[in-house]
Amino acid sequence: MSHKIKSEIRNQKKPKKVAAPHKDSFFEMVFDVVRLIPKGRATSYGAIAAYLGTKLSARMVGWAMNAAQSSYPPVPAHRVVNRNGMLTGKHHFATPTLMEDLLKSEGIKVKNDTIVHFEKVFWDPTRELEIL
Repeated sequence: MSHKIKSEIRNQKKPKKVAAPHKDSFFEMVFDVVRLIPKGRATSYGAIAAYLGTKLSARMVGWAMNAAQSSYPPVPAHRVVNRNGMLTGKHHFATPTLMEDLLKSEGIKVKNDTIVHFEKVFWDPTRELEIL
């Protein structure tokens, strides 16, 4: 595993609070939710949008993930995929394989740019979290 991948994994911290609807921006709310996804789990753009009460904003969640590279604390954007478990955001990472490499380093199997048995690793924020 490369030094860059190890560094990104090591620097991920889990915040204690979940985004509340009054946060400054939609992107910040998305980042807060994504930071709560446990290692070895993944979710979808649509699940995050639904959790935030904007069910039709899955594409905007994708834009947030694209902008997450420069946010601090780090956002584990590699854990967010499309509703079928496809790594549709992989082209926005530093290398074409970084998203897959990060998922695999957490024990998630990927084949043909799709998470294997996505339903087993799927993390649904609506079931796992409460808005604080």
